[in-house]
Amino acid sequence: MLVRLGYVAMSVLVKNASPSKTMTYSSFSKLDDREAALRKLERLSHENLANTLRLLRHNRAHDIELYRCSSKLIPLLGHEALGDWDPIDRLADAFADIGSYAKQHRMRLSFHPDHFTVLSTMRQDVLSHSVADLERYVRMLEAMGLDASAKCNIHVGGTYGNKDTARERFIRHAEALPVRIRERLTLENDDKTFNALETLEIAERIGVPMVLDIHHDQVNPSGLSAVELWPRIQRTWEGQLEQQAPDRESEPASLPPKIHVSSPKTENDPRGHADYIDPPILFSFLREIAATTPRLDIMLEAKMKDDALMRLMIAARDEPDVTIRTQAAFELN
Repeated sequence: MLVRLGYVAMSVLVKNASPSKTMTYSSFSKLDDREAALRKLERLSHENLANTLRLLRHNRAHDIELYRCSSKLIPLLGHEALGDWDPIDRLADAFADIGSYAKQHRMRLSFHPDHFTVLSTMRQDVLSHSVADLERYVRMLEAMGLDASAKCNIHVGGTYGNKDTARERFIRHAEALPVRIRERLTLENDDKTFNALETLEIAERIGVPMVLDIHHDQVNPSGLSAVELWPRIQRTWEGQLEQQAPDRESEPASLPPKIHVSSPKTENDPRGHADYIDPPILFSFLREIAATTPRLDIMLEAKMKDDALMRLMIAARDEPDVTIRTQAAFELN
């Protein structure tokens, strides 16, 4: 099994390269000249996109082919007081540069909209905002020139006192999404409400891939182990194809399943994310699924970001059945 590692949004190794520079609405509203304030937001957005490209170049230097873009690339985008402001088209060249670089180097990019994006909601205003939010993320991926292999990962959401009703409401709202949005969705089990089995059942019903979060499964177990659920989870990825680099003429390969990995912060805060990854739990899971999983992509949700990735690669060298393939990938024999 070939395993690729990636990290989320920020680098702790590349200085002054935040892709999440922002401005609060309070600060925005204090500026007397609205047009000047909007131009400032657009400058911040351009800096975030430029820093994203810087991070992709950093990733390329370290063979990292898996990366989750910041959900805050465009500050205040979608804010209710700025409903008429939409700079995505004006930032088209910067988005295109990111996508071109990612395609050239076979990088897998994704987004993870924040917790306000909730399709299980009972409130029409929240639903409308959530759908609009997903639309904006999809537009950004489209502006990058990335096909549907570049996904938006979400949770099922709250239960609102009745999990069965919330599940059916999520399914109804997800199935009503435009195809271009729904084909980019992945569902992830969470740490408090919808566990891995429940999330898998929903993913199977609406026909989208599931991203297994091993840490969430530990703190919110379903009664079946992650290993027991894995064959079904893996099947949700069937038919998904990688986007090819522009200079490749061969048939596109299957998109590897993706999982999320983090470690508990402390015994008193088991849901929090630690700075680094605890290797034994991860490698135990990988050995259980290796025989049936040719390729796997792992998004590390550790606080130390790319440094955690590199430290995990160092730990992988000590595993007896691991062969190091690149600076960010290894093979489990």
